[in-house]
Amino acid sequence: MSSSSSIDQPNVITCKAMVAWEAGKDLVMEEVEVSPPQPLEIRVKVICTSLCRTDITAWESQAIFPRIFGHEASGIVESVGEGVTEFVKGDHVLTVFTGECKTCKHCESKKSNMCQVLGLERRGVMHSDQGTRFSVKGKPVYHYCAVSSFSEYTVVHSGCAVKVSPQAPLEKICLLSCGVAAGLGAAWNVADISEGSIVVIFGLGTVGLAVAQGAKLRGASQIIGVDINPEKYEKAKCFGVTDFLNPNEYNEPIQQVIKRISGGGTDYSFECIGNTGMVTTALQSCCDGWGLTVTLGVPKTNPEIASHYSAFLSGKTLKGSLFGGWKPKSDLPSLVNKYMNREIQVDEFITHNLPFEDINKAFTLMREGKCLRCVIHMPN
Repeated sequence: MSSSSSIDQPNVITCKAMVAWEAGKDLVMEEVEVSPPQPLEIRVKVICTSLCRTDITAWESQAIFPRIFGHEASGIVESVGEGVTEFVKGDHVLTVFTGECKTCKHCESKKSNMCQVLGLERRGVMHSDQGTRFSVKGKPVYHYCAVSSFSEYTVVHSGCAVKVSPQAPLEKICLLSCGVAAGLGAAWNVADISEGSIVVIFGLGTVGLAVAQGAKLRGASQIIGVDINPEKYEKAKCFGVTDFLNPNEYNEPIQQVIKRISGGGTDYSFECIGNTGMVTTALQSCCDGWGLTVTLGVPKTNPEIASHYSAFLSGKTLKGSLFGGWKPKSDLPSLVNKYMNREIQVDEFITHNLPFEDINKAFTLMREGKCLRCVIHMPN
């Protein structure tokens, strides 16, 4: 028994990873050592990972380096740590940047997806022991959102992975581990858009267009898209946007234009840019009495939101949204099934497919506004 159990014990893996050594500088392909999974962790062979704007925001501004970014990913379980019963080697999984322990107060509540044990990890370490599973030449390399998918192999807490059907294409559904799911959930779970309503969306990137898709599927009568990039309009129409507004083309505040074309303000406003000033504009764009504004973007600067109290006296509501309100383990499998049944669009968000070594090109494309999602394909 002892010899077979020792054979089964996972060892350190040496593989390739794209390491960020300093803010805003190109990622560097490095040989990294990936530790075996610790108790309640799994080690995953990453198959595909897509670049999310939040990765770029953190890469440009955060001080924790060296670091392996990436959090929107799909892969196959390579090994499991002690105490893991939910996964076995060979399982197909999505990684998630916020987990679900299923036992904390928030996980047990139907009102929240903010797990108190496996929530958003900001310090560059693992939830369980505050350590890192990556090193280069013996020196620690830090994690991002406890996922770090810009590596051929990564280690995640078993509560931050979701088992999916082996029939689901990993090179497509990786988008459901963050951006597309976040937008759909904001429309369905957070705003609960009603049929016949009027919606405005600020920012027509992946998240904004996923909100538009969610609004369209709920039967919204008018979906107004606001973006300063006119090249996005044709793509936006595919996801249900009916009106396109470029604020640079108007001599009046864009919220006044929106109120005019919506007959007094929209039922729902979504801020998908990560600009706290735009949250105020979104609030001013929705109608008195029941207008609801949902903010989804992660700001690079000026994190405080300022708004006049009269907006709230008039009955408007401002809500935040993390991952669209989805509980990842409980809810993501049904989203994957919706994709498999062609009830939701995912493929249409993928504008580029790139090999792992071209990941810096993906960063450039997204910074220049030339892509929705670049899917990065790992070597076989």
